Amino acid sequence: MAFLKVRQEKIKYTDQSKIPSDYTDKMNKEYNWMAKGYDTFMIVFPLWKKWIKKIIPHIKGDKILEVSFGSGYLMTQYATNKKEIYGIDYNEKMLEITSNKMKRLNIKAHLSQGNVEKLPFPDNTFDTVINTMAFTGYQNGEKAMSELKRVLKKEGSLLLVDFDYPHNRNIFGYLIVRLWEKFGDIIKDISSLLMQHDFDFKDNSVGGFGSVHMFIARKSK
Repeated sequence: MAFLKVRQEKIKYTDQSKIPSDYTDKMNKEYNWMAKGYDTFMIVFPLWKKWIKKIIPHIKGDKILEVSFGSGYLMTQYATNKKEIYGIDYNEKMLEITSNKMKRLNIKAHLSQGNVEKLPFPDNTFDTVINTMAFTGYQNGEKAMSELKRVLKKEGSLLLVDFDYPHNRNIFGYLIVRLWEKFGDIIKDISSLLMQHDFDFKDNSVGGFGSVHMFIARKSK
């Protein structure tokens, strides 16, 4: 219905020049108090789990990296001791929670603290890199995407789930994205970033009236 469709000129991404220089540290402090309640949130809001689990059938290879794993829920769903699992998160409390969870489940995972804008791994290391509901929380999307690509092997897969405007510009999905921006996240044109970095990719809407996207990308160069 045309009257429920947002005009193209209203589709605007966060102005990068207005992002404060201490944005990452401020977000990290927010995650400090969110850390213990994160799993509870996912129980109260089960759609979140449904959205991020969509990537699992697309995981390829034996060497997997999850960037910004949070409380580790998704990792518990795909990690097995038959795969070499790595994870990195900026927040030390999330790292502690997930490390304890992996030990409890007897799953071997190499977890560490670090920044997506400077990943502590060599070039061409991983078969699959996973990033769910985190990209809008990164201060510099260009640097983050460059690093995600760098650590992928050629023909490796980048699996990314996050908020972006709905393809059909419906008002409900549009408002969800704008609300997410009000919460403090940086809404990015993820498709454009993937194209700039020469990924071959598919962009599928997986929920939130089209505001939650799953990007299945392949490093072709």
